[in-house]
Amino acid sequence: MEDHYWLVASRLLEGRVVPFLGAGANLCGRPPGGTWSVGRFLPSGAELAEYLADKSRYPDDADADLLRGSQYVDAVLGGQALYEYLRSAFDADYPPNALHVLLAGVAARLRVTGRPPLLVLTTNYDDALERAFDAVGEPYQVLWYEAKPKARGHFMHRHDGKVAPIRRPNETLMGDRTLIVKLHGAVDRSDPKDDSYVVTEDDYIGYVERIPITVRARMEDSHFLFLGYSLRDWNLRVILSRIWEGRRLASRSWAVQRQQPSSQLGEVEQKLWRDRGEVDLLYVELDEYVAKLGAELSDTTAIAA
Repeated sequence: MEDHYWLVASRLLEGRVVPFLGAGANLCGRPPGGTWSVGRFLPSGAELAEYLADKSRYPDDADADLLRGSQYVDAVLGGQALYEYLRSAFDADYPPNALHVLLAGVAARLRVTGRPPLLVLTTNYDDALERAFDAVGEPYQVLWYEAKPKARGHFMHRHDGKVAPIRRPNETLMGDRTLIVKLHGAVDRSDPKDDSYVVTEDDYIGYVERIPITVRARMEDSHFLFLGYSLRDWNLRVILSRIWEGRRLASRSWAVQRQQPSSQLGEVEQKLWRDRGEVDLLYVELDEYVAKLGAELSDTTAIAA
């Protein structure tokens, strides 16, 4: 297991690992028994689903996940209400957690050593990761999918304070600074009209094909480090199938799981990951994983030659 941290740290500092953050990544640093608190602790996917279920009186709270809950709010109250509820959850100054801070540090080291810039994928709507970069003055750019019905069908790109749609799939984006790709949209703290949330079934259909070619090429040639995910989320399975189908050579990837599931559930989870590529599962609490990876990154022996 200790070799794992050295290997991941080494490849991270070569610019060859793409961190992929799910809702579970936002639980990093939350104390035991802590719950979602606006402006303090970000919500997990389950907490956000429960919030939407409460707002719309979803018929069966126990059956509500984020997709079902969002679809239900959209059906009974309309898209405007759904966007208002989601904005009320994410329009707050949530502090970056240890994982966000670690990634900002990796980005800085890649930049000063002339390595390929960091590419981070996330399905989270919040801006805590960007706040970690802002706190240390590390430059970055953001790409997110536009999901509102009248504008749906392309990604938006924010760079140096300017926002523009990506009209050409072959447009070059990476440059020399970190690219944060928010696959499920994002909250825009400055203007609610620019919020975008990929949450309903309609939003998911076909959007993976809209990822710019240069970004997809980088994704196809990299290791992935999945943090805060379960492959029981069907939308993640769709994303990975579309991204990895163009790979010329397989790269080993890793998925950090919070705890060892029951035997039957574990077999299902392992098969789902195995079917999506060469992915090793690591059962370790995210706080511990981030701490150990951070320690390895601080060791000069982890720096690639």
